[in-house]
Amino acid sequence: MTVKSKSTPNPKFDKAKLPSRHVSVGPTSAPHRAFYYAMGMTEKEIKQPFIGVATTWNEAAPCNIALARQAQVAKRGVKAAGGTPREFCTITVTDGIAMGHAGMKSSLVSREVIADSVELTMRGHCYDALVGIAGCDKSLPGLMMAMVRLNVPSVFLYGGSILPGRYKGKDMTIVEVFEGVGQHSAGKIDDQELREIEMVSCPSAGSCGGQYTANTMACVSEAIGLALPGSSGPPAPYDGRDSFAEASGQAVMELIRRGIRPRDIVTLKALENAAAVVAATGGSTNAALHLPAIANEAGIKFDLFDVAAIFRRTPYIASLRPGGKYTAKDLHDVGGVSVVIKALLDAGYIHGDCMTASGKTIAENVRDVKIPAGQDVVFPVKKAISKTGGVVGLKGSLAPDGAIVKIAGLKRLQFSGPARVFDCEEDALTAVLTHKFKEGDVLVIRYEGPKGGPGMREMLSTTSALYGQGMGEKVALVTDGRFSGGTRGFSIGHVGPEAATGGPIALVKDGDTISIDAEKGTVDIVVPKAEMEKRRKAWKPRAHDFQSGTLWKYAQTVGTARLGAVTHPGAWSETHVFGDI
Repeated sequence: MTVKSKSTPNPKFDKAKLPSRHVSVGPTSAPHRAFYYAMGMTEKEIKQPFIGVATTWNEAAPCNIALARQAQVAKRGVKAAGGTPREFCTITVTDGIAMGHAGMKSSLVSREVIADSVELTMRGHCYDALVGIAGCDKSLPGLMMAMVRLNVPSVFLYGGSILPGRYKGKDMTIVEVFEGVGQHSAGKIDDQELREIEMVSCPSAGSCGGQYTANTMACVSEAIGLALPGSSGPPAPYDGRDSFAEASGQAVMELIRRGIRPRDIVTLKALENAAAVVAATGGSTNAALHLPAIANEAGIKFDLFDVAAIFRRTPYIASLRPGGKYTAKDLHDVGGVSVVIKALLDAGYIHGDCMTASGKTIAENVRDVKIPAGQDVVFPVKKAISKTGGVVGLKGSLAPDGAIVKIAGLKRLQFSGPARVFDCEEDALTAVLTHKFKEGDVLVIRYEGPKGGPGMREMLSTTSALYGQGMGEKVALVTDGRFSGGTRGFSIGHVGPEAATGGPIALVKDGDTISIDAEKGTVDIVVPKAEMEKRRKAWKPRAHDFQSGTLWKYAQTVGTARLGAVTHPGAWSETHVFGDI
């Protein structure tokens, strides 16, 4: 597939109002220019706009391994359109490898480090625009947050999904490996079969292959307008990604020329569009953290309850894993997220007038898109899988500040049972793997919130082990931590206020009845108010194990899950925007 940009070849740009004038124009910039000459830059290149090309490339996981190649192609697009690209990298923490142990405490924290480090690099070197290329879960929102915070012309590019593996005639993803651990603990498969599954499930570069967090946020990047239409679809190994990389480099130059910035794109309507696409695809519950965090950068009120309201009124139309049948590659094969956006737009669930990085509105981007016949990956709205989105918000006496659950694929939407309480994920996972729980239990995992963890861990190892044992919908899980985009089952996350701040989840005792109704949107502890008040008076804060370093610093500044677990006041408190310096 060839993607063409309308950028004028080698146009002249006036640096008088661009940030890079501070390091490239006039006598006082002579020392700065000396450094550029040392790197082989020409006088012509120094006079052009400087474009940061940021990637989260590393050798930590397949999610990121193909990003360096795509960055080179994006730089080629920048150069062709009259810009001077300056490549840099930032970190990622790869959830699949961090999962199930203390390493997961670093995952959500990495989102803030990514955004902060990109901000610092852009500020320190006065770059005029940004192309951001990301692969793993937190790197996508981290880069989008940085774009909105800096408010310089920006284009986001997803690094692409992994190809599905194949085992015994079925497509495989990493979630099948996690669930294989549960099958193994239940004696359903032996060491050899588990090894065979792990060997074939991840056959290429790219991010985890279902509608897990990376692919959810990739869809968001198009729906919110920061990415070019169609760019999230091609799997990482496909050469077709290169055309989108080059077009992204060209497009950012056109955004400079036209003066279109991220806050012109990321509006309340655009955030609502993004939430609708998450719901329609049965996407990751993590979107309910990341969308408020992106909104915070723009100074837009859009919290968990606002996201949940969109989820509740949006139909579920894309049968994607873990709740559905298909992988990200299958979605690409039928036309990508553009097909979902078009179906929602035609039915009135998308604001079509939102500007995007293409320089066109979202309605213009999908004007010629059609829902292919003869496929059951994406359905028309009138034939929706369910009338309610694949993710819903909850509120009640156990979660006055909200909670969230993915219902895509669930056979039952109500659950009530006795609490089985754990004060960390490790204890819960041990209990699951050693079968020290019973059908009907509500497993409560607390002190895993943003402050209490610290870091708000995901619980994919625990939920997958339950599914592998055949107990996925026979018990419920409730936590002030998070669940992976790959989680399925009755799993309620983001419970707020969290245990570390004395929320009701801190007061739950073994045997208390927990009642959940995902249809009504409630999650309650069935304990008399007088008893709860007695427990509240007796409760004392707990100290976590991280009393220095990055995790300590994060715990001091992080806010509630309801507001996106952000670590700074956002655009409301700004006195200036970097793009205007």
